[in-house]
Amino acid sequence: METEGKGFTVKDRRSFGEEGDLKETKQAEKPASETKEEKRPKDEPKAPPLPEVNFNSLIFSLSSSALLALGEIADPQTGEKREDLPMAKHSIDIISMLKDKSKGNLDNEEQKFIDSMLTDLRLRYVKAVNSKK
Repeated sequence: METEGKGFTVKDRRSFGEEGDLKETKQAEKPASETKEEKRPKDEPKAPPLPEVNFNSLIFSLSSSALLALGEIADPQTGEKREDLPMAKHSIDIISMLKDKSKGNLDNEEQKFIDSMLTDLRLRYVKAVNSKK
């Protein structure tokens, strides 16, 4: 059975040819990063730089999720504070599991950071649960 219609075009954007030699690039082509910049509206602010990827930033991110679920900080998208205690407990449990799994592999600073975050989050969680009673 034959079907008629539009096909598709494949553009080879690889830097090397079949022989392994570097292809010549057209000067008219713009890098993808420039193209994305042009598509963004001029009045839209640039996103702030992301923090360095390390153990402490992971724990900080998870603790921010827990604080959001505890209703301690406002949702950045809606600006509202909402409490979701099961989600808060889940986030705290993830941090606790990471502490257990990384035991003996953390430096002193990382160990102190995770210990203090867990202590603080657990206290806030207990206060939130007790305020419901």
